[in-house]
Amino acid sequence: IAAKAVALGIASTDAFAERQRRTVANARALAAGLIEGGIDVLTGGTDVHLVLVDLTSTGLDGQTGEDRLDQVGITVNRNAIPFDERPPMNPSGLRIGTPALTTRGFQPEDMGEIASIISAALGPDFEAARQSLVAHSQVLMDKYPLYPGLG
Repeated sequence: IAAKAVALGIASTDAFAERQRRTVANARALAAGLIEGGIDVLTGGTDVHLVLVDLTSTGLDGQTGEDRLDQVGITVNRNAIPFDERPPMNPSGLRIGTPALTTRGFQPEDMGEIASIISAALGPDFEAARQSLVAHSQVLMDKYPLYPGLG
């Protein structure tokens, strides 16, 4: 019961509400950037903390998309899409969440850069672009470290 009381106390603060607003704003900006980069975003955007991507038009499956993004320092989850013909363990979509980005301090204006990395990693020239995508991702991680002041 005490844990629930603490959680509800935190959730009732203005700081928590602002973080949730920023998390959704980041997701919306990321979805817009992905669409601009030629990636199919289900429902044309989002109203929540995550973006669901349909990889069907790229020719990639969810496992390959997840692996490519992992190689450039971006963690996502493979995810089924509506009416997915692929098996559940290797579906046709990706789920990209923004809570971790928001926790690190990323702002909606940073989402365009992240979307461009994701779009390139899911594109046909991934192998040629991989090292530059890793470097770009590292610049962003350095700008918003997990533990500021600890290196």
